[in-house]
Amino acid sequence: MKISYNWLRQFIKVSRSPEEIGELLTDLGLEVEGIQEFQSVKGSLRGIVVGEVLTCEQHPNADRLKVTTVNLGNGEPVQIVCGAPNVAAGQKVPVATVGTTLYDDKGSAWEIKKSKIRGESSHGMICAEDELGLGQSHEGIMILDNDLLPGTPVSKIFEIEDDHVFEIGLTPNRADAMSHWGVARDLKAGLQQQGENQELITPSVSSFHVDSRSRRIPVKISNPELVPRYCGVTLTGVEITESPKWLQNRLKAIGITPKNNVVDVTNYVMHELGQPLHAFDVDKISGNEINVKTLAAGTKFTTLDEVERELHEEDLMICDAEKPLALAGVFGGIGSGVTSATTNLFIESAYFNPVTVRKTAKRHGLNTDASFRYERGIDPNITEYALKRAVLLIQELAGGSVASDIDDYYPKKIEDFPVFLTFDKINSLVGQNIPQETIKSILASLEIRVNNVTETGMGLTIPPYRVDVKREADVIEEILRVYGYNNIEFGEKINASVANSTRFEDYKLQNLIAGQLVGQGFYETMANSLTTPAHLSHSDLLQEDHAVKMLNPLSQDLLVLRQSLLFSGLEAVSYNLNRKRSDLKFFEFGKTYYSYQSGRQENKHLSLFISGNRCKETWTNPVQKGDFFYLKGVVTTILERLGVNGVKTSPSKNDIFSEGISFSFNKSKLVEFGVIRKKILKQFDINQETLFADFNWDLVVETSRNQQNKFKEISKFQAVRRDFALLLDKSVKFEEIYDLAYNSEKDLLKDVNLFDVYEGANLPEGKKSYAVSFILQDEKKTLTDKQIDKIMTKLQQNLEKQLGAELR
Repeated sequence: MKISYNWLRQFIKVSRSPEEIGELLTDLGLEVEGIQEFQSVKGSLRGIVVGEVLTCEQHPNADRLKVTTVNLGNGEPVQIVCGAPNVAAGQKVPVATVGTTLYDDKGSAWEIKKSKIRGESSHGMICAEDELGLGQSHEGIMILDNDLLPGTPVSKIFEIEDDHVFEIGLTPNRADAMSHWGVARDLKAGLQQQGENQELITPSVSSFHVDSRSRRIPVKISNPELVPRYCGVTLTGVEITESPKWLQNRLKAIGITPKNNVVDVTNYVMHELGQPLHAFDVDKISGNEINVKTLAAGTKFTTLDEVERELHEEDLMICDAEKPLALAGVFGGIGSGVTSATTNLFIESAYFNPVTVRKTAKRHGLNTDASFRYERGIDPNITEYALKRAVLLIQELAGGSVASDIDDYYPKKIEDFPVFLTFDKINSLVGQNIPQETIKSILASLEIRVNNVTETGMGLTIPPYRVDVKREADVIEEILRVYGYNNIEFGEKINASVANSTRFEDYKLQNLIAGQLVGQGFYETMANSLTTPAHLSHSDLLQEDHAVKMLNPLSQDLLVLRQSLLFSGLEAVSYNLNRKRSDLKFFEFGKTYYSYQSGRQENKHLSLFISGNRCKETWTNPVQKGDFFYLKGVVTTILERLGVNGVKTSPSKNDIFSEGISFSFNKSKLVEFGVIRKKILKQFDINQETLFADFNWDLVVETSRNQQNKFKEISKFQAVRRDFALLLDKSVKFEEIYDLAYNSEKDLLKDVNLFDVYEGANLPEGKKSYAVSFILQDEKKTLTDKQIDKIMTKLQQNLEKQLGAELR
């Protein structure tokens, strides 16, 4: 939210610098994220003075140039070469003196310097209005009022405004500070706490009066529970023109583009007081009535942005006798807005139900200044006051007469909210005693009325515009932020409790594995849990019936919660590939979401993505692709690091993989991994092999927690290695050799490893060669050759008999 320093000073006459005000506002809870300078004219016309053209002669060396002498009011006249066709002696003109910085239409700066133009010296520049930023014309130089004195700064002639704009990160609960008046109210309380008493100046509406009752438009509220208060008044005989400079500058400073005098007034009052307003063209209102109601679902309505929208049955609408005119509290309609031809106005000022406005705004993807305020809750007690303020400004700028009484629909007044505040509660939450008089002073400065005081506490009345103050703790927070968090003393003693925590806590294991993956060259990613339902079509295992859908999605691409981490990861892979980063290794800890008849379910996962080379190419490290077996190694090391052993391997039946396997423990699938199908990669414009692993992290953590680790002494006796070169059928898997070897020798066999695979020339059809090593060791004594030969013979016989192996 943007707040103008100059505008703020209309409410409270502070003399402090913008930086000091920004610091105080931050201390009060209105965090100032930045302060920007605003200039209604770039450069603020610094260095531009009124000059009197004394002489004007033809340039001796150029037909289109004139040589002038100009009195700048500071001594000797200066010579300036000018190319404008309308320059003449006796004129008063704006002159950019030597050293002045001007700005082109793109905002780029350039400096006026002494120069020679076709042999004639020039000490300045006589300016056109576009060169000063005062208009668009470049047909000739500006001619100023002849009564002006030479040397007068041009900035004093035109309405030039220098301002500072606070960018406030407004939290959703601070609805009371959504205006300059609201911020000034907080600022006054903060200054008072620092011993500086300032008066809060509010605009007067005492001059408001009804000129006639000739054009009253009756208001009907069909849904009173959605419209607690509604005010309207009619003006006739207005003239739609451009707003004066002061109003345009106010709006431009906070980032609003001026439209015309009426629309600008409604925007001005909204940002001044926090009350949204809307102006309707009376002559476009059919049946001479306003009806605030909901319409049938599917009703078509075109808003001011020329978008035709389909209404929901809960959308609150401002209608006339025949058609809808505006989305209440959100956006106006294209058929009833103010145009240059408008002469009669109906001005609306209302308090709409915040929930209704929010649902409508989200439903139609609209986020306007009005809906921003209505959604959070505005002050229902200033509805009529803001309307009168707007009417007086419109009459001042556009003329016109008030042609009706103010229709004020307010059947049930929104009352102040009572809270009882105990002194003990204040002291216990704050941590130190705050004097009672200080508490009363702070509450009074915040317009919280103290009704009665007892020995134990105070009875308070909270104004309805403070929608966030409903409990005793809320009031204490208000006291504390004005009193100043920096004024709270820190005790010398710090109390802390130490809770027992197992090493199998989820976050500890997550940090452990994250550190391991980062050490292997992976980068952690964090993707949005919201995704597009189109991803569900990429796999038969993902069901649309199980999708958790958003009631008010920001867009169709963020309509459902993800059922898999695959697609958000592929979006990250695609994003990096499109930026020439082809060697990728990502991991993400995230959740998937499902909706079943029995209820909704969340599962935590760890996903891995590998695409491209394993690591960066160097002269000592040849290029190696990140293939299936590399991913399998990474997956295996994760499980081993968590102490998960004894997993069973089986082929993956997941249709996202062209080839893949899964690891299970006690018939529960821990992880699935493999090569992603090319047809899926094509949907994300990925044209290189990409591998994916999906851990059921909740199950992995549970399995790790239940594993029993055994420790034993390292043997003092030497291990022995023997190798077999085996000729096998291509269908035989290494896993079969591994299991058979351990079944043949359970005591002395310590490890089995496949270290070479050969398929090709010099081998029979359908055969392959495996080079397998066997590690043997006795924990209690040194193995003899006789024992080793006996074991290896038994292994050879079993391999030949059960797997049809032959020694090469």
